[in-house]
Amino acid sequence: MAQAISFTDRLKFWKRPEEDVKKAPVTTPYPFVDIEKPPEYRGIPHIDPNLCIGCGACVRACPPDALTIEWDFENGRKRIVFNAARCIRCHRCVEVCPTGAMQGTTRFEIATPNKEDLIEVVDHKLYRCPRCGRYEEFTERQIGKMFQILPKEVIDQHGIAERAFLCRECRMEESAKTLAVQGPYADSLLLSLYPRGSKVTGERR
Repeated sequence: MAQAISFTDRLKFWKRPEEDVKKAPVTTPYPFVDIEKPPEYRGIPHIDPNLCIGCGACVRACPPDALTIEWDFENGRKRIVFNAARCIRCHRCVEVCPTGAMQGTTRFEIATPNKEDLIEVVDHKLYRCPRCGRYEEFTERQIGKMFQILPKEVIDQHGIAERAFLCRECRMEESAKTLAVQGPYADSLLLSLYPRGSKVTGERR
């Protein structure tokens, strides 16, 4: 009686043709090949300098302070600085950006021998008051964006066009002149808000 051969022993003699054997790497040979990422993957965001108005909404929303503002009032500049090394890829900046300048990407690879490669800087020109010449904390692009958003009826009704181009101090001075003709109540209101002898109140008693 012939002895039965176990299944394990049969496998030892089973030879498959080489062309039928599917060979595949256990891991993807990254970085020599591109990695396919899902479209909803949150990668390192990017700032479009053509759309950025320098409002700073992204800076205020960024939890790890990957976005910061550099002020240069002497030369009238405001810089939005993005450090990708600090980014946690939450895309809060993308959500709050009013112009779409902060754009989400699927890029995740930021390895570089030069740290400066991780820095994005968008330079803006600060708005300068035409009356006193002082630089304000908002940019020229912000002024332009404001007039794009507000309806013309609102601008005409509230006299925004005349006051928007003045700095805060000059606007208060204009308000003081308007209130000056309205009697003692206006004077008492100004003195309660601003110190005596200031640019707004002058030497009121």
